[in-house]
Amino acid sequence: MGLLKVVVFDVLSSAPILVGLMALMGLLIQKKSAVKVITGTIKTIVGFLIFSSGAALGVTALDSFQQLFAKGFGLTGVLPLAEAVTALAQNKFATVVSLIMFIGFICNLLVARFTKFKYIFLTGQHNLYLAALLTVVLKALGLGNAITILIGSIILGFAAAIFPAIAQPYMRKITKNDEIAMGHYVTLAYALSGWIGSKVGNPEQSTEKLKLPGWLSIFKDYVVSVSISIGAFYYISAIAAGKEAVETLSGGVNWLVYPIFQAFTFTAALYIIITGVRMFLGEIVPAFVGISEKLIPNAKPALDCPVVFPYAPTATVIGFISAYIGGLLCMVIFAAMGVTVIIPVAIPYFFIGATAGVFGNATGGWKGAIAGGFVTGILIAVGPALLYPIMGKIGLSGTTFPETDFVAVGLVVYYLGKLFVR
Repeated sequence: MGLLKVVVFDVLSSAPILVGLMALMGLLIQKKSAVKVITGTIKTIVGFLIFSSGAALGVTALDSFQQLFAKGFGLTGVLPLAEAVTALAQNKFATVVSLIMFIGFICNLLVARFTKFKYIFLTGQHNLYLAALLTVVLKALGLGNAITILIGSIILGFAAAIFPAIAQPYMRKITKNDEIAMGHYVTLAYALSGWIGSKVGNPEQSTEKLKLPGWLSIFKDYVVSVSISIGAFYYISAIAAGKEAVETLSGGVNWLVYPIFQAFTFTAALYIIITGVRMFLGEIVPAFVGISEKLIPNAKPALDCPVVFPYAPTATVIGFISAYIGGLLCMVIFAAMGVTVIIPVAIPYFFIGATAGVFGNATGGWKGAIAGGFVTGILIAVGPALLYPIMGKIGLSGTTFPETDFVAVGLVVYYLGKLFVR
């Protein structure tokens, strides 16, 4: 178990190391000089760590917002967070989750080598989440460890290659090339956002080309637009929560000052994310040529969702806000219906909604960003509600998976499995 832990949790689940190893392998296969191999590998890892640090800073700022929002509006219910479900699953089935992820990654490489789905999924933590989901669903069917590991690994291997392919037509529109793919298990929603965008808007009316009159032109700078729009959300939450709650959370910082600093912190995080993405893409794409030419012809790296943020920074904000509004609407409807209330957690709603906004913008401009984000916000509220009863069958409660691909795989595997497992 010690070696397995090192391989799975310290390598395969660590995206910077996994991406760095792929860059190293690609550069070695191309017989680059020692200097190029070393610098290319290090810059790939450092670039990814810069992007990851920005993401972590953003998560911290969004967590503060979530606490204020929940306090101000008295929210109670289920919090859909893949990290939380995975932690619970690992506590109960650590070895099974580890083996599904490890063998599943090998299956991904085999599928990419021998089928038309030439995608290598490099978002390690998302493969870990999928391994946890498959473990939960297969265990809910009453299957033993061996068969759970076998079935789970095969499904993960195919999912890691097939899901990026679903979003790839729209990734080409975003990046204007075919060099990278989406390695984030919300591809069903992202592809839908791209399709919706093509029906409701015009890609020529991109969020990045908006012509705003007068003083509104300051919003053309995404640093300014993010600070102001996110700041408005913080102040609404802070006013609803009240002075005492804000200053308790802030550690004594004035309750009217704290929200604006949190908004600026979030904006800085987004800027760091975009800077890091640009750096590591500049290294991983050329390095991947070696793998594509020698080991897995035409292979493409499937990378985490913020990889698209630099292509349309303004669309990320529009997508997040639209998705969050969709999630809040669903929360109100669920409460009125008396069913399980799914609380829109700001962290996944930002990363998922922002990405959906970029996809919608690529095909439908600002209208596509709004529509794609809004529909995605609804999907990542309804999906967790459908999946939640399965969590309860093996004693996991209070949280569920928000990602659309996880929901689709989980529901299909569970209900298909019920036809064969008695």
